[in-house]
Amino acid sequence: MKCGICPRGCEKRGLCGVGMKPKIARAAPHFDEEPVISGTKGSGAVFFSGCPLKCVFCQNDDISRGAFGQEVDDLRSVYDRLIAKGVHNINLVTAGHFLPEIVRSLTPKLPVPVVWNSSGYETEEQIEALHGLVDVYLPDFKYMNPETARTLSACPDYPEVAKKALLAMHAQVGPAQFDEDGLMTRGMLVRHLILPGHAEESIEILKWIFENLPDAWVSVMAQYTPTPRVAGTDMDRRISREEYELVWEYIDECGFENGFVQARSSAKREYTPAFDLTGVNDEE
Repeated sequence: MKCGICPRGCEKRGLCGVGMKPKIARAAPHFDEEPVISGTKGSGAVFFSGCPLKCVFCQNDDISRGAFGQEVDDLRSVYDRLIAKGVHNINLVTAGHFLPEIVRSLTPKLPVPVVWNSSGYETEEQIEALHGLVDVYLPDFKYMNPETARTLSACPDYPEVAKKALLAMHAQVGPAQFDEDGLMTRGMLVRHLILPGHAEESIEILKWIFENLPDAWVSVMAQYTPTPRVAGTDMDRRISREEYELVWEYIDECGFENGFVQARSSAKREYTPAFDLTGVNDEE
């Protein structure tokens, strides 16, 4: 019997390391997303445990590979408590492998925008199941080269799967829309993390985004920080000034306006939140 939820198609309990019941590690206002997502009151981020990718540089390793967290029976109550705290939106972080329960938890539609914060490694069927329930797609586009995807995430089909998923997301929500405070209420913001030794691949990825998702917003991130898993490898360093400037020059030549480019100095571990079950059983 195959799970069939994500592109992996695993047998029963698969590479994500969790079962079918939602498991979360943190649910709290989050202020470290892009300004159009976090705003002044924070994004209501719900961090789900497990992940179908195996990225060697993952900053959330405790919950992605380690699957730390607690199973919850009522996701809707988690969202409701966050909304009561005044967050701008509900931000579902790496939730795709729990899709059936996610869809149930979002029905009926929430009174605030729902942000789908993902790796981009999803099927078109997963995206279609979220139609009318998700307002803002916040996916990564990590790799263009299958060999890079295989080496760094054990996922050689990532580029082709992600392209189809991003096109489906874009077709579903259309051009970005904002409220009077400048917060994105509908649309798509694609993230890309520049990796050491892969600046040319970053340019290929950005070129594809600009050509195929012309009215999507883009966030180019320079926060790559080595983890113990990459010790002694070519990935055991931050991106160089030359790599950063190569990508920056390309973006500048394209007349890039709709989005964000992180400063190279943003490579800090402090952006990783504490996965300590905050908000999981909070009855306030």
